[in-house]
Amino acid sequence: LVALLGALGAGGTELTLELPDSDRRCFHQELESGIKFTLDYQVISGGHYDVDCYVEDPNGKTIYQETKKQYDSFPHRTEVKGVYTFCFSNEFSTFSHKIVYFDFQVGDEPPILPNMNNRVTALTQMESACVTIHEMLNSVIDSQTHYRLREAQDRSRAEELNGRVSYWSVGETLILFVVSVGQVMLLKSFFTEKRPGSGGTST
Repeated sequence: LVALLGALGAGGTELTLELPDSDRRCFHQELESGIKFTLDYQVISGGHYDVDCYVEDPNGKTIYQETKKQYDSFPHRTEVKGVYTFCFSNEFSTFSHKIVYFDFQVGDEPPILPNMNNRVTALTQMESACVTIHEMLNSVIDSQTHYRLREAQDRSRAEELNGRVSYWSVGETLILFVVSVGQVMLLKSFFTEKRPGSGGTST
């Protein structure tokens, strides 16, 4: 069953969602023709950290489809006006819940300086410095997002590993207890004296 979680905002959306086993989550966005959008996603936790993803245009044509991907980025410029749909599917898994992060950005980035695209003269030193700082800040934002996702993924793996180690330790403790009791009982049977029978005759 396709679950409609809501329409996205005009400027794009960042969201982290839980994707249960054998389930699918879909989002819908109405876009004009000739608009650029970019879909970035990454599985943070669950199973083998993979998910199916596909994007459909308003005519139902699949313009992007990947299966069992850990992460990916899909840029596209729309050709027709209408509602575009992108879905994340965990239907191939029967027991693993997934947590998926995605970033859906719509439209080109506006110029940081007025009439920058139509200028015929070179940028001044101050304007060039502003453009450089802006590009570096965008790079910092992307790096921070990347490291936050890596930190969340590594924390999830560490917690999963810690749980497995704890269960293994409990199992080893029970096995050692059973073996110890068995050895004590076995040694006790070796040194137990047998009483003579009471059926003998006396003189």
